[in-house]
Amino acid sequence: MPARDDRPTLTLAHSPDPDDAFMWWPLEGEIDTGPVRFRLIRDDIQSLNERAVTRGDLDVTAISIHAYPHARGRYALTSMGSSMGDGYGPRIVAREPRGEGWGWLAQPGVRIATPGRYTTAHLVMRLMLAGAEPDTVETPFDRILEAVASGEADAGLVIHEGQLTYADAGLSLIADLGVWWRSETGLPLPLGGNAVRRDLDERFGEGVTQAVLSALARSLTHAMSEREESLSRALACARGLSEAAADEFVSMYVNPLTIDAGARGAEAISLLLGKAHALGLCPDPGPIEMLRPAPAAPTR
Repeated sequence: MPARDDRPTLTLAHSPDPDDAFMWWPLEGEIDTGPVRFRLIRDDIQSLNERAVTRGDLDVTAISIHAYPHARGRYALTSMGSSMGDGYGPRIVAREPRGEGWGWLAQPGVRIATPGRYTTAHLVMRLMLAGAEPDTVETPFDRILEAVASGEADAGLVIHEGQLTYADAGLSLIADLGVWWRSETGLPLPLGGNAVRRDLDERFGEGVTQAVLSALARSLTHAMSEREESLSRALACARGLSEAAADEFVSMYVNPLTIDAGARGAEAISLLLGKAHALGLCPDPGPIEMLRPAPAAPTR
């Protein structure tokens, strides 16, 4: 008879895309997670954003950087698990360009399919348009290419694998938000973060927050060291991508800034949300603090 496991089970929610599946699969029994267990939940990022902002019932969750200022009373960002595009990012696509540039996107009557108002892609698009509020329609992320190709929308803001597959749907690139952001700032574009409830120690016992941070770091390390297995897990969330394309996508968003966002990642988040707050596009984010595991005690 197996020994009884009395460790608390914490929820960890992530979006159903290849990079998140690549990072977190080891948490479900593959690695030692210390004094806690994890139950993984998959849901689209806009739903997770809404849940973090309105309910805050998930212990650990993926969150759009745009949504973080709305949820920072309950959640703190972690230094590991971020999705940052270093010179690339979500893309705006259309059936065909309407003149040079992207100014036409804000013209009356132009409908843009977006993956949700709390997504960072939506926020950065508005920053690129100098704060203008285009006519947008929230669309499930995996239907945006279809909506544009069918004429239901004039343009679409694509995230996840749509960044790689839009041309297969006969669509043209209008703007790459990561390219624009880097040209403006020289910094990576912080799209998604990983956040933990601020009250984990209060609810589950002292030291649980640090245990969670350590487990997240170990999961990433294990996923990177067992890349072939991790890619097979990622393919289950790749929605028709070839193995080569899934590998490319994972390589884009599981990068050194995912292992540890560090000072450069924190600077990028602070600048992005500072610019957005100055235009009234998000609440004051406050100082950007990213939690990380405590250094291991030296051994004798």
